[in-house]
Amino acid sequence: MRLFSRAARRASLPMKVTEGFSPHFKISTQRALKLGIESENEEAIFSLRDFISLKDFQEKFQAELPEGVQIKAARFI
Repeated sequence: MRLFSRAARRASLPMKVTEGFSPHFKISTQRALKLGIESENEEAIFSLRDFISLKDFQEKFQAELPEGVQIKAARFI
């Protein structure tokens, strides 16, 4: 989660933010992995404030992810 949050912040994506004392980006994952477990395919849902195209989202976000982490697909929900 921290990886996604940091990459979204560096990419200047228009992320929705939670309300309250400690605000953070609204990102949810499908399932949590156990400590020390690697995965080839994880899904995450990003809540955005404003509309941006899928191409822009992928390009900006991928540019900020570390080497070895790839966006395989993006879609609107």
